[in-house]
Amino acid sequence: MGCSNINLVTPTHYLPSIVRALQKAIPMGLNIPIVYNTSGYEKVEIVQMLDGIVDIYLPDCKYMDPAQATKYSDGAYNYPHYAKIALKEMFRQTGDLQVVRGIAVKGLIIRHLVLPNRIAGTKELLKFVAEDISKTTYVNIMRQYRPEYKASEYPELSRRITPKEYAEALGWAKQYGIQRLDK
Repeated sequence: MGCSNINLVTPTHYLPSIVRALQKAIPMGLNIPIVYNTSGYEKVEIVQMLDGIVDIYLPDCKYMDPAQATKYSDGAYNYPHYAKIALKEMFRQTGDLQVVRGIAVKGLIIRHLVLPNRIAGTKELLKFVAEDISKTTYVNIMRQYRPEYKASEYPELSRRITPKEYAEALGWAKQYGIQRLDK
């Protein structure tokens, strides 16, 4: 009662149970948006299973370079490949973000954390969004990176981003015509 949505956070490993539950709940009157909050590292077959079930996709997009993904995310060399395909499918299903009375009801919101020294591939991500998804896709360019856990083992990641690095990210968004930014 009173909720704006049901936010499924990192839900992929529970997907069969979630889909069965939603298939039962929707005909019984569940009518608030379903949010799929994910790392973006999804196989397209998983995202396709959610067609018609998920209203809002909220993926992170961490890297655009396989070498960076391999180095900083346990050998996930194929992260950029899968993330790009998944983002395209998410957009195909839900389109640009739609907001009614200040509440998101349908669409794609891409979150991207800017990392020091251009490690996240921000420029490449924004170019990809503009050219392969939509310039009106809602993109949250995040600047809150904090070096934690094993960051000290990587000098290039052992600091917060600078105001110049964040401004550079916003400049790329403008360069590529991204029209809906959360900064």
